[in-house]
Amino acid sequence: MLSTGPQLRLLRLLSCVTLILLFQVTDSKKDLKSFCSTCRIITDNFNKGFERTAKQNFGGGNTAWEERTLSRYETSEIRLMEIVEGLCDSSSFDCNHMVEEHEDHFETWWFKRKTKHPDLHKWFCIETIKVCCPKGMFGPDCNACVGGSEKPCHGNGKCDGDGTRGGDGKCSCDHSYRGEFCLDCIDGYFNEVRNDTFSLCTECDSSCKTCTGATNQDCDECKEGWEDDDQEACVDVNECSKDPSPCEEDQYCLNTDGSYSCKACDKVCSGCTGAGPDSCQVCASGYQHTEGTCTDIDECSQPEPVCTKENEECVNNEGSYVCFCSEGYEERDDECVQKIEPEKEEESETSETTTSAHREL
Repeated sequence: MLSTGPQLRLLRLLSCVTLILLFQVTDSKKDLKSFCSTCRIITDNFNKGFERTAKQNFGGGNTAWEERTLSRYETSEIRLMEIVEGLCDSSSFDCNHMVEEHEDHFETWWFKRKTKHPDLHKWFCIETIKVCCPKGMFGPDCNACVGGSEKPCHGNGKCDGDGTRGGDGKCSCDHSYRGEFCLDCIDGYFNEVRNDTFSLCTECDSSCKTCTGATNQDCDECKEGWEDDDQEACVDVNECSKDPSPCEEDQYCLNTDGSYSCKACDKVCSGCTGAGPDSCQVCASGYQHTEGTCTDIDECSQPEPVCTKENEECVNNEGSYVCFCSEGYEERDDECVQKIEPEKEEESETSETTTSAHREL
């Protein structure tokens, strides 16, 4: 029997090996997809290069002699090399490695297969180096995607690995569809048309969580904020009619389909039923009801004065007022007293000095 130490080391080793194998499997699946992507880039760039060089020639010297002696430029090895040189960015290792590894296949296709197999992607990526599959197929053996290669995922999703030698063929459904075959509808949608090979999911009425048709009477279940009426149709719940109101005292409630919102009352209101100064339940301090709306109180025009100090004046503000000392007066010890002018202050100081001198004599 193994001791505790060797057992732990063995378990750790097995765990490490398992993790490595898992990473390798994940990377290999990723590589199978990326290989096809790289091959697609190469063949697309080859076709662009073919178009780019379509009207070129040997580019110098006696072109007629060169074409007679070295074969026509359009089918020449020189043109092939010019195209191949532009297949990859210099920074793309995968692309350059694939081109270098299979350069002889480009020569074979160029000189021997191009006429019979004009689709380079199909001949090179799918049939020759076998890193891609035809559209609608996936995996090492190019099996048909769910729903068939003509219409993967029944036209309502994407097949994992579609067109590559990777992936597992499972469907990632488009919005509003779900299920292994992307034929079922998510909540909020219903099957307008449905058979074994086709499904059309249409949105329910806005009041329905689930439904069997397009109207609010076809709801299986109402959404939050909606409720069944006497005709078993989903109708809006008016949260604003509830007592007490769901909003704060300085707010009014605004009902919306399936919900509500709370809005701030006008500043002239102390509680309100809607927007504006004419919807106040009570006027705020400093305001009064005038012909159905809250207006500012001019405190300075009241019969009883609000600024009661001697030599004090009143200025009305929106919703309030301010008391201040009249011109020529200033506030001292909560009283409005006359300001002492600078000249009078100097005369007073001179008088005090003279009086003090006389006293000393």
